[in-house]
Amino acid sequence: MAANAVLQIPVTCVTNGESEELNDAIAIEEPLEIRLEHGPAAERKVQNISVTMRTPGNDAELATGFLFTEGIIKNALDIQQVAHCFIACTENRENVIQVSLAENITPHLQNTERNFYTTSSCGVCGKSSIDAIRTVSSYENNFPDNSIINTDVLTTLPGILKKHQKVFADTGGLHASALFSAEGELLLLREDVGRHNALDKLIGAAINQNILPLNRSVLLLSGRASFELVQKAAMAGINIIAAVGAPSSLAVQLAQEFNITLVGFLRGQRFNIYTAPQRILIPSYEDSHQK
Repeated sequence: MAANAVLQIPVTCVTNGESEELNDAIAIEEPLEIRLEHGPAAERKVQNISVTMRTPGNDAELATGFLFTEGIIKNALDIQQVAHCFIACTENRENVIQVSLAENITPHLQNTERNFYTTSSCGVCGKSSIDAIRTVSSYENNFPDNSIINTDVLTTLPGILKKHQKVFADTGGLHASALFSAEGELLLLREDVGRHNALDKLIGAAINQNILPLNRSVLLLSGRASFELVQKAAMAGINIIAAVGAPSSLAVQLAQEFNITLVGFLRGQRFNIYTAPQRILIPSYEDSHQK
């Protein structure tokens, strides 16, 4: 995460009716415009694809992950270059990023219409959105499904995440997405003011490291599990998702359709399994009470 992800501001802190002037760290939120350059050498064109509010840092990963989870690109080989604003940008250069595709790649720009998912602020019909995700996902049922995580490992993941959330520790204002092995090893962690951005950054980093599909990993979300987060995870081949918060009804429906194990309210030794429980190894009552 970039150093400019945090801003120090003066605040009046009130405790038990007494006030004092202090400095407080807050997470920076700024817009990021994602541009896409594509076409043959003699006919290159640049299009504005999206503007998202994000915490500065890992912008190239965010752009890459966004284009992938939207189904606009298929893999890292589609990309020729990713850089902050290398045309016609006189100010706020750091808030414009351009992804240049290889000359032989035709992006699936019909997917920029977001016709296969929507944010939780507006309704979707559910089934048609899920069917549309299936048409653009590269990894559904294309790899062995032998992922299992032990309950004792699963319950340790939020604590490990908390220890490594540097910007959250400073500000208390960021979401995080983390990737773990089935043995509880932290593989990747990304933070952002937007939960969907944090996951796009994580998946973008995985694309850059050429480790997709992520079918052998466990995704941990620091907040709730929404439809769009499960959708992005499905695009990356993730089949175990755990969230510290609650899932939405459509997130559960999508996880069920894609046979994704979805865990919610992962706090302490307690959690709920909403779908595909076979991937969570739960000790039997007798085993847990042996002398």
